[in-house]
Amino acid sequence: MSDALKPAAAATNSGAELPLFALPQTELLTLDVNEVPLVDTEPGTKLQLLRLDLEAGRWVVMFHMEPGTSVPIHYHTGTAEVFTLKGRWYYQEYPDQPQTTGSYLFEPGGSVHTLHAPADNTEDTVMLVMVTGANVNFTEDGQFHSIIDAVSIKHWLTGFAKEQGVKLRYISTGAAGYVETEGACAPS
Repeated sequence: MSDALKPAAAATNSGAELPLFALPQTELLTLDVNEVPLVDTEPGTKLQLLRLDLEAGRWVVMFHMEPGTSVPIHYHTGTAEVFTLKGRWYYQEYPDQPQTTGSYLFEPGGSVHTLHAPADNTEDTVMLVMVTGANVNFTEDGQFHSIIDAVSIKHWLTGFAKEQGVKLRYISTGAAGYVETEGACAPS
C-alpha cells in the first residue's frame, strides 16, 4: 500500500492528536479554470474537464453553450448539480423555469430533460456541472443515441483534445487494484 493511502493519526496544527485517523494529504488538488483548456465537443458546445472518478462514475466539467444550442433529451442514472456561472438556459420541458447567472439546480436521478441555451442570449452560457452516473441520450424520435459517463468522457474528450492539439489536465480519483496487508495469508 502506498504511504499516501496509509491512515495515520490526525493532529491539530499545534500537534495535539485528534481522536481519528485520516489519509495524509501532501498538496491541495486545485485547478485554475482560467488555465484549463476549452475542448470543442459538439457544434456550439465546449467542455473544460475538471475531475473524473472512473470507478465511482463521477464527473465535473465546465460546460459552455453558444446561444441557440441544445443538448439531446437525456435520462440521468444518478444525480446532477448545475451552477450557472454566466448566461441563461432552460430545459425545453420547463421553459417557464429558466436558469440564470447564480442559479443552482439539483437534479435527482431518474430525471429526463432537454437542455437549451436560447438563441436570444447575448453571450455564451457557462455552467459548472457535477454528475454522478450517466446521461443516457436519445434522438428526437425516442431512439437510443449514446451514453455519457466518466469513462466515455475520458475516451472521447481525450480524442477531441488530441485532434485539436489541446493538452488536458484534470483531477482524477479512484484507483482499482489489489490491496495486500502485511502478514501471512492463510491457505483456503
